[in-house]
Amino acid sequence: MKVIHCEKLEQLDNAADEIIQFCQNDKIWVFKGQMGAGKTTLIKSISKKYGIDDLVSSPTFAIVNEYRNNNGEVFYHFDFYRIEKAEEVLEIGVEEYFYSGYICWIEWAEKIPEYIPLDFVLINIEIEEGGTRRIMLERVINGEIHG
Repeated sequence: MKVIHCEKLEQLDNAADEIIQFCQNDKIWVFKGQMGAGKTTLIKSISKKYGIDDLVSSPTFAIVNEYRNNNGEVFYHFDFYRIEKAEEVLEIGVEEYFYSGYICWIEWAEKIPEYIPLDFVLINIEIEEGGTRRIMLERVINGEIHG
């Protein structure tokens, strides 16, 4: 497991670099954390590093946003917070997105565990005393956590 501490918002760019380095060969990135932990803010910082100029925002109502960077690479950003029944995601063809070969950033994956691929990176954000963010990176392979 890799742990990153962010005491200030200004440190997010450094955290984004470390996360990209850790996840460089992975397509499914699951962001976990309580409401307000900074999942979307972190994804915005990561997207800048990938050269995405689009407005990056949480797709709470749309469920999925598609972004393209300067090289034409595609990225998908999901927010499943408003999902009430996991099978609702089948209507948007979620499995096609997840197995597209493009990077998928997923918020609130715990709402649809049965549809998340067995291999992904878990990016868990915890808020510590004083507002410091503790970001823990773990690789999940075949459904099992590997440091």
